[in-house]
Amino acid sequence: MNQPDTCPTDEKGIGFFERYLTVWVGLCIVAGILLGKIAPGVAKSLDGMAIHVNDAPVISIPIAICLFFMMYPIMVKIDFGEVVKAGKSIKPVGLTLFLNWAIKPFTMYAIASFFLGTLFLGFIGPDAVDYVKAPLGSNLEVGATYGAGEVVLIDGVKMLQVPLWRSYLAGCILLGIAPCTAMVLVWGFLAKGNDGHTLVMVAINSLTMLVLYGVLGGFLLGVGQLPVPWQALLLSIGVYVALPLVAGYASRKWLIATKGEDWFRDKFLHFLTPITITALLATLVLLFSFKGETIVENPLTILWIAIPLTIQTLVIFALGYGISKAMGFTYESAAPTAMIGASNHFEVAIATATMLYGLSSGAALATVVGVLIEVPLMLGLVKFCVRTKGWFPAEAVETETLDRSNLEAHSP
Repeated sequence: MNQPDTCPTDEKGIGFFERYLTVWVGLCIVAGILLGKIAPGVAKSLDGMAIHVNDAPVISIPIAICLFFMMYPIMVKIDFGEVVKAGKSIKPVGLTLFLNWAIKPFTMYAIASFFLGTLFLGFIGPDAVDYVKAPLGSNLEVGATYGAGEVVLIDGVKMLQVPLWRSYLAGCILLGIAPCTAMVLVWGFLAKGNDGHTLVMVAINSLTMLVLYGVLGGFLLGVGQLPVPWQALLLSIGVYVALPLVAGYASRKWLIATKGEDWFRDKFLHFLTPITITALLATLVLLFSFKGETIVENPLTILWIAIPLTIQTLVIFALGYGISKAMGFTYESAAPTAMIGASNHFEVAIATATMLYGLSSGAALATVVGVLIEVPLMLGLVKFCVRTKGWFPAEAVETETLDRSNLEAHSP
């Protein structure tokens, strides 16, 4: 996912790769399924190159490298200096944080539980199971129970056998606690929103995730009977959020100091543009090389997951847009406030699901469905925002509006 000032854009402001991201994901599904059929040992061999703890695979080294290169280009683009400007836009920033961390994780859990665990359970299969990584830091014996799962031995490796729908639920939860911190800049720009507010929230959400992602993730996964030890969550946050964030911050500061901001923005960031998507697509091919058989046997699997994710997106958008109107926000603040909550940081969700449950898990598949629906759904919401701009006051009712003119350099 790339920020709008760093990716080639067409006349509508969205890059070629971003506009057709759903197409690329679809092609990866096909390529992954074919790879799984033609050379089933390739992805399995790569995922087998792992760091083990207590006879259980913890980190797949090739996937960890791939996922780092998904995250680093995002983090290096963030100017955390914008955080200090948040005080000028207290009400929109406060509402965004409230939606992202006090509402969205719990609506995601409720909606996904109802659809996957009740309405669609007959289609998914009430007796269908998934095999996920044994919980990091635990030394459970074969036959022991853990949450909704049972420890079994698969090819000499301890795995946790869990109900398939609960594995999908875990992936949905990981999406629900990952607010978007990159692509939302594109949605805000296309909707002609307040770029300042959006940029501030990108930085704030990245920092907030360091604390709340693990707290809410641990709680909701436990409620969903797929508990994750704190060691695993801390390791996941450290590898997939903190490490690329620190690397991005340090390298950004050093490069700007030595090469200048113009070189950094015009040369270095353009060089990074394809890296995130390339790493993302490579990860998806590997993922679907494992899950291809499940999809071929039940091609509607993606639909059962996509429906609750779509409803969740629309519910959060409606809440953000409606509350913004009730609070008297201008359209320029209301549009990005609603979109930041509605969209997801699926790179982090995919990375965490892969580390916690494995590349072949239903949880990882569910996070990928989030990628599949993101672009067309958010583009539709952008069009809705533009058409309903007249619902909001022409002049600011709130006085804490960021000076957009100071941020024009960040726009596409």
